[in-house]
Amino acid sequence: MPVYSMTGYASVQHSPLPVDVETPATAVAPAPTARLGLEIRSVNSRFLDLSFRLPEELRQLEPALRELITRHIKRGKVEVRASQDAGDGAVLQAPNHQALQKIAALQDKIQDWLPKARDLSVADVLRMTAGSSGPIALDEAAWLQLAQAAVDALRDARAREGARLTDMLQGHIGQLRSLAEQAGPLVPQLVEQQRQRFLERWKDAMALADGSHLPEAAQDRALTEATAFAIRIDVAEELTRLRSHLDEISRLLQKGGDIGKRLDFLIQELHREANTLGSKSAVLEMTRISVDMKVLIEQMREQVQNIE
Repeated sequence: MPVYSMTGYASVQHSPLPVDVETPATAVAPAPTARLGLEIRSVNSRFLDLSFRLPEELRQLEPALRELITRHIKRGKVEVRASQDAGDGAVLQAPNHQALQKIAALQDKIQDWLPKARDLSVADVLRMTAGSSGPIALDEAAWLQLAQAAVDALRDARAREGARLTDMLQGHIGQLRSLAEQAGPLVPQLVEQQRQRFLERWKDAMALADGSHLPEAAQDRALTEATAFAIRIDVAEELTRLRSHLDEISRLLQKGGDIGKRLDFLIQELHREANTLGSKSAVLEMTRISVDMKVLIEQMREQVQNIE
């Protein structure tokens, strides 16, 4: 199953093919068939947030559109825009006599109160009477078919973006593994160096001692301090947990699907381990590794926030 980004865009249109059928002059002309257009855009969000911008004549389609989208998309802020018009091939209908009389009466009444008001043009009258020939037919089946095509196109776009994010995350995982490998050998070397330093301090102290303290007791204390220091700077557990989190992130990326929230949690755990590495750092090299890790993890966080 692919990894889906929450960022995507799709736009589809549908113009019904004209049907060349001779209609008797006495037949009632069918309602014009509309050109349909649907646009869906999505960005990242913690939950699924749907908003619809539909013309008034399409409001009744909102429940069906909502059900269709929620069946295929789990997270993201999704905006749906729809349009419907009669198209270029629509036949211009002459306004009926009653509508023209009403418009003329209204114009006379307005000009009685506002003598400087201009007369209506032919274009003004046609715009005012455009809806008098009847509403455009609403083909719900065609709309749902168009919506399915738009959702499929959106999922394809989100899958392409998800594949790009997956490649970037896998690259960051490889860099973090490399940094963990660099950090591993530093701790034993540092512990041994510190142990030798404590023993040297013990020998220097014995050379200056006046005999009031037993050499064995002083040596035991030096070794105890060395052991405490080793425990304090030991990051083996942190590196083990960090590698485990990286393995789980790789597994989820290979699995795909609805993984965004689990990835976000694992990124928080990675950040916690990198912070602990920095707090336990006793050498400049370990500090550098911790900082480089946190930079990579922050970049991963930004990418994961776009995954569904």
